Amino acid sequence: MATELNVGIIGVNTSGGWAAEAHVPAVQAVDGLHLTAVAAGSPAAADEAAQAFDVAKAYGDGLALIADPDIDVVTVATRVPGHRDLLLAALAAGKHVYSEWPLGAGSHQAREIADAARSARVKHAIGLQLRESPAVRMARDILRSGALGRALSASVSSTTAGFGPDVPPQFAYLEDPATFANMVTIQGAHTVDLLIALAGPLASMVALGSRQFPQIAVGAPRQLRERITFDHLLMQGRHATGAPFTLEVAGGRTGKTPFHLDLVGETGHLRLVGGAPRGLQSGRIGLIRDGEPQNINEGPFAALSDAAVNVAGVYAALRDDIRHDTSTVTDFEYAVRLTRLIEDVLTTPQASRLQADEAWPGR
Repeated sequence: MATELNVGIIGVNTSGGWAAEAHVPAVQAVDGLHLTAVAAGSPAAADEAAQAFDVAKAYGDGLALIADPDIDVVTVATRVPGHRDLLLAALAAGKHVYSEWPLGAGSHQAREIADAARSARVKHAIGLQLRESPAVRMARDILRSGALGRALSASVSSTTAGFGPDVPPQFAYLEDPATFANMVTIQGAHTVDLLIALAGPLASMVALGSRQFPQIAVGAPRQLRERITFDHLLMQGRHATGAPFTLEVAGGRTGKTPFHLDLVGETGHLRLVGGAPRGLQSGRIGLIRDGEPQNINEGPFAALSDAAVNVAGVYAALRDDIRHDTSTVTDFEYAVRLTRLIEDVLTTPQASRLQADEAWPGR
């Protein structure tokens, strides 16, 4: 295998978006990866992105990028409804893949994609990038060392400026439940996943979804309509360790600290703080241990933006899995299980329960 892996990113636009903001600088910062191609919704947009980011190849169609024999790793960073066809095509072509979260528009699609990845025998990463946050990794190491003693409780507050009463035109699609891209499936899932990554599997859970802004102004010109997705989520339950947890995810909020997570043990306390106005998954996380801020070693990614630093960690883990034929990165099988949990929350949000015999492992 060549020392350097060629990466192609689908969904890059110079007008903005997560691919340009996070994926492009992340790939360019990881040793052993080379950003070889980008794809956008039109040849003109792709050419513009390739020129802006100094990329050799541009495609106006994601399938054309996938067909390029020089590409080793395909990243799908489009809107969720487009994930299935692109991921299945990339897997059929034998490419390693990085998919943004959510994997598919519901568990049926997620299961189909995960099965295809297993059959293709390629490496695959799901974009739950908080697991590769340097602060989260440090917190996980402290917890695993037993330094905090027996876990007593966990609590999370996770807010976003999005999903408030005013919905800009570019985010109107997030108000359609069929896209599987809303506050619960995105912000909620990233928050729940972080809690599981640190405090372990859930043994029981009750969830309550609400609409704190039942009337919204959408699009341009603004049109008033009823919100049919949830903009607020409460959860409580127990981890498999027996420690109880509480979790709140809220849209339409602004503040200097949009996120904090507290882990209390018999002999110590950890608090993760930070995040970003658009959601905790989009920013840097800091760590406080027993009231003292910790120095976080971000290694080669210290100079990256808040949006890119955690994404770069996922690419580095995927690179190592490809090189060494290991399976350390959070993958599509896990994405299926998390999708099912989120579907439970959405299906019966006022009485959603995960029973003890359904507890599934965090990874």
